[in-house]
Amino acid sequence: MSKQDVSLSRSGGCCTPISVAPLDEAAASEGATVFKALSDPIRLRLLSIIASAGEEVCVCDITPHFNVSGPTISHHLRVLREAGLVDCERRGTWVYYWPMPQRLQWISALLSVPEPVALTH
Repeated sequence: MSKQDVSLSRSGGCCTPISVAPLDEAAASEGATVFKALSDPIRLRLLSIIASAGEEVCVCDITPHFNVSGPTISHHLRVLREAGLVDCERRGTWVYYWPMPQRLQWISALLSVPEPVALTH
């Protein structure tokens, strides 16, 4: 999936935190897709490597961090792309990845807890 294929809702539109209101069916389905993508330790590490790079990162720089085959890394990166967490671009032989900040913000907003209101007497 390319950046052109990511729908508006998946690119980070605002959502109501689950601590404030229950999710509707569509938001719950979308959230489940994202959390399922993140539930694998390899994918969580991949996202952390890509997000912490500070810029796009070549798959050739990602693969050495893992003791699994290149096709396995490619599979996990595809799952992250399909969940809208990363995007990529092929340049010659290599593919470069970057995080989708709007999607990471969406996750953060979904899980945020509102600040407690101080009561004064």
